[in-house]
Amino acid sequence: MPFQLVPGLAKKDFVTDLKLCTVLFEDNRFYPWIFLVPRRENVKNMTFLSMEDRLQLMREMALAEKVMADTFEHDQTNVAMIGNKTPQLHIHILCRKEGDPDWPTTVWNNHSEPYDPKEKEQTLLKIRQAFEALRKAPEYNQN
Repeated sequence: MPFQLVPGLAKKDFVTDLKLCTVLFEDNRFYPWIFLVPRRENVKNMTFLSMEDRLQLMREMALAEKVMADTFEHDQTNVAMIGNKTPQLHIHILCRKEGDPDWPTTVWNNHSEPYDPKEKEQTLLKIRQAFEALRKAPEYNQN
């Protein structure tokens, strides 16, 4: 069976594909926010991944966190795997700023508002360009 995103993730905007993961964008103007989704069928959490895939996922998480940290003003990056409502492994990577609408608590089910369409396209472009520039670094093993 070929890999498919679950419906909730399939609604997200596509950013890029890495060696293992598809990168998706969360349309929430309060937080620069992306997801990594390993392209493996029936994977709910990391225990379903091979050791090779787990190591690659760690490389891609490091790459994605660097992309976000280098691209957006922030005080803290958050990296989380929760998956209680979405039955497909996905890793949230987002930038937080002191004083944001949910600071210092979590962002789950709190403030959410879509980007203005033009700002959304500009934000997506910045993220795509940052991935393109960094993914060539040998430490991320994107060949």
